[in-house]
Amino acid sequence: MMKKFDNGVLYMLMSALISALNGALTKVLTHDISALEIVFFRNLFGVVLILFAIKHTPITLFKGHISLLFMRGLFGFMAMILFFYTISVIPLGEAITLNKTSPFFVTLLAFLFLKERLYFRVALALFIGFCGTLLITKPFGMTFSSVDLLGVLGGFFAASAYTTIKKIKDIFDARLIVLSFVLVGSVLPALLFCLAPFVSAPQSIAFLVPTFILPNTLWLWFLLSVMGFISTLSQWFLTKAYSAKNLSVIGVISYTNIPFAIGFGWLLGDRFPDILTFLGIVFIIFGGILVSWKKG
Repeated sequence: MMKKFDNGVLYMLMSALISALNGALTKVLTHDISALEIVFFRNLFGVVLILFAIKHTPITLFKGHISLLFMRGLFGFMAMILFFYTISVIPLGEAITLNKTSPFFVTLLAFLFLKERLYFRVALALFIGFCGTLLITKPFGMTFSSVDLLGVLGGFFAASAYTTIKKIKDIFDARLIVLSFVLVGSVLPALLFCLAPFVSAPQSIAFLVPTFILPNTLWLWFLLSVMGFISTLSQWFLTKAYSAKNLSVIGVISYTNIPFAIGFGWLLGDRFPDILTFLGIVFIIFGGILVSWKKG
C-alpha cells in the first residue's frame, strides 16, 4: 500500500513538471503556428507513440463502452485547446493557474448534480478559490478579457476529463484511456481545419477554426516532436496518478506545476505576476489543497 502511495506522488510530480515544460513549448510555438495546429500535431504524435506501445504490449483490460472513452477524449480536447489558446495570449503561470480551477468545478458539480454533502471546509475552499480567480482575472478592472473566461472554462473541461478518468480507470487499460484523448484530439482539429474555409467565426472564437499552415522549418518540427513525446508521457503519468489511491495527496502535489510554469514563463519573457495576481495564485493553490484534502 505504501508503495502505491509513493508511486502516485511520483507520477503526479513528473506530470506537473512535464506539463509546465509542455506549456513553455506551446508558448514558443504559438509565435509561428495556431493553438489548434499545436493541439493537432501534439496529439497526432501521441497517437503514434501509444499505438506503438500497444503493439509492443497488447491491451488486456477492455470492459466498458467506447462512448466513455469518447467522452474522455472530447473533454480532454476542449480543455487542451482552451488551455493552449490562453497560453498564447496571457502569461504561462496565469494560464496554468486558471486551468487549475478544475478541482473546484469537480466539487461544485458533485454537490449540484450528485447530491454530495458540502462540508464547511469545502465551501470555504470554493470561496477562497473564487476570490483567487477574481484577483487574477480582475473583472472590475481594465485588464479583464474574454481570455480569462476561456481559461476558467478550460478548467471546467479539465475537471470533466479527470472525473471521467476516475470513472473508467478500472475498465480500460491506462494506455487506451490516453489513446482516446490523443485520437479525438487529432480527429476534431482535422475536421475544424476542413471547415475553416467555409466559416466566418467571431473574433472571440476564431482560434477554433484557423487556417491550416504546414510548419516549414526543421526547428518547428523538432519542437512539435518533443512536445508530442513529453505531452503523451505527461498524460500517462497523470492517468497513473489519478488511478492511484490517496487522491487527497495527489491533488495537492498537482499544484506544483504552477511555480514550475511561472519559472518557465519568466525565462521566456513573461512578466512576473503582479501582487494581485500572485495573491490570486496563492488563494487558488490554498483552496485547491483544502478541496483535495477533503476529497481524500
